[in-house]
Amino acid sequence: MERVKKIFVLVHLVLWTLFTMLASLQLSSEGDRWPTLTTGFILTCLLVFYGNFYLLTSYSGKKNRKAYYRKLIAIMLIGPLPFVYLHPRAFEEWENPYGYYLMTLVTIVPVFTFLGWLARITENLVLNTIKKEQLEKQAVEAELHYLKAQINPHFLFNTLNNIHTLVYKQAPAAPEAVLHLSSLMRYMIYESNSATVPLSREMNYLQDYMSLQQLRYKNSPVVDMEVEGDITSGHIAPLLFIHLLENAYKHSPARLEPSAIKVRVTLKENTLTLSIENPINKISRNTLEEPGGIGLPNVKKRLALLYPDQHSLEISSTDELYNVTLVIHNLQTQVHEREAQLLYN
Repeated sequence: MERVKKIFVLVHLVLWTLFTMLASLQLSSEGDRWPTLTTGFILTCLLVFYGNFYLLTSYSGKKNRKAYYRKLIAIMLIGPLPFVYLHPRAFEEWENPYGYYLMTLVTIVPVFTFLGWLARITENLVLNTIKKEQLEKQAVEAELHYLKAQINPHFLFNTLNNIHTLVYKQAPAAPEAVLHLSSLMRYMIYESNSATVPLSREMNYLQDYMSLQQLRYKNSPVVDMEVEGDITSGHIAPLLFIHLLENAYKHSPARLEPSAIKVRVTLKENTLTLSIENPINKISRNTLEEPGGIGLPNVKKRLALLYPDQHSLEISSTDELYNVTLVIHNLQTQVHEREAQLLYN
């Protein structure tokens, strides 16, 4: 906001400098008297312009209208005095000062009174618009933090229980499980605070999640994950895919065959496509209004905030399978936090 105000000050200085040069050029035909004449003219313009400009700043409320109008009339009556006093012809005859005063009061004063009002209204409009956008941006950030906080904490407790069992049995997989959990928590607590993260890091996070979930199954990996494209070149909002993958586990049968859950990630020409397919848990199917349960509203809200008009989320199902397909366009462009950074700092 301070930067915007400094820009306005610079605009005022530039415009008044140009106007002074133009007035000097116009009044140069007055011979040697043009510097004095120009000085009086500019002082009158400045007095009227900034008198009204700052009155509007001080008396913006409706309750102060009477005080505003009284002071504005006083400024308008005083405004012509510098021009009349410094005008080289005004005092050649004793009646002339009144004529010059009335001429200035009728011609110059109304114009610069209006320009002062216009400048104040314009600046107020710009500043109020920026304030509104800042408040909207803060509201968006607050909601995004809230949505991030909704990442299901039960996974952590379940994982700790599984690791406890491995440690108790002195299973060889216990140290590796701790490392996966450490990596996952580090990402969730620290790295996910950024507006975007490398897509490859988000994929590593999903891999850690799948490795920890795999502790529940004795057979081969139950997730078949394929990645196509250079994921190191893309950036994505953090923790955006975890709900979709979590729901695939949650709503699948308790016993899963190897590669029962299929995850496909494709990055092509800045367009990311994520597809997750999982078998249906027929026991809990009738209790769900739609695949994904409470996780999908979270994902939909975050997508709407982060990638407005840049994404599509399709959900389909058969008697045996659920499929969720997410497409995000222009992946390498910044997300919602990119807006209005030029003027806010």
